[in-house]
Amino acid sequence: MEELDLNLLRVLEALLSERSVTRAARSLGMTQSAASHALNRLREFFDDPLFVKAGHAMVPTPKAESMQPAVFDVMATVRQRIHTQAVFQPQTAMREFVLCITDMGELVFMPTLLQRLRREAPQCSLRTLQVPAEQIEGLLGSGAADLAIGSYRTAPEGLYKQRLFMHSFITITHAGNTRWGRRMQLAQFERTPQIVVTLTGRDPVAYDKVFEDKGVLRTVVLRTPHFLMVPLLLEQNPDLIATVPLELGNVFARLGTVRMLEPPLELPTFAINQYWHPLFHHEPAVVWLRELIKQSFETYPDIYTGPRA
Repeated sequence: MEELDLNLLRVLEALLSERSVTRAARSLGMTQSAASHALNRLREFFDDPLFVKAGHAMVPTPKAESMQPAVFDVMATVRQRIHTQAVFQPQTAMREFVLCITDMGELVFMPTLLQRLRREAPQCSLRTLQVPAEQIEGLLGSGAADLAIGSYRTAPEGLYKQRLFMHSFITITHAGNTRWGRRMQLAQFERTPQIVVTLTGRDPVAYDKVFEDKGVLRTVVLRTPHFLMVPLLLEQNPDLIATVPLELGNVFARLGTVRMLEPPLELPTFAINQYWHPLFHHEPAVVWLRELIKQSFETYPDIYTGPRA
């Protein structure tokens, strides 16, 4: 055991997760040559190649695959029961925080969050993951992700959650489309061709499923899981409309790419939350990050009063 230190297990965990020396080194904040040296030590210790190249990917050997559950368990235990006892000092800490977040969340949250992180924890970094809702609990529980941010309506009951703000919906069209006034009538809305954003998962559903719940019959011409595609699609198809979260519509409108319209009927608001696993409820670094996010977005308005001119 004297030949196997904890740093080697950290590298092995990263390699099993990333399947790439370059990405593993980046996630650990080390150079690629240091990660390669650690891999060579691991190969010598286990008397096995552990990973072999297959095209541009690194494929684990049977021995490496068989060790994966144990390695992940050991590292999770270290993080939860040992590392959590340390006091987090943001000004001197060197850590990568991992967030489960949608592309919409990245566009809305990341500029503000990254600005504050660089000021208050200058040697820390952020990494984002876009995963189906059913995978979030496993990622948070294993320590592979620190927090999830969004309106995950199917989030497991066992996760902690904290409301950041409430959001509503807004209908958008291309900035040059002046066919309608500030508000569409329901009949106009139903017959206008639309883009619908779907939630990824085992059973994809419309993000704005509330229309279907209210019996609104929309003319859908495209379903996509990507919010950021919407303004590009509207640019090439200016007769289309889409209904998106208000904060996202505000970002697109500020960029001058879309025009906002009031939906034809009153829609409920939804909470944007941050979620974390009970195992990491007291981890100092995650506690600090949760507070940073809460402070960053607690001034967001909860009530929408109508589209901007």
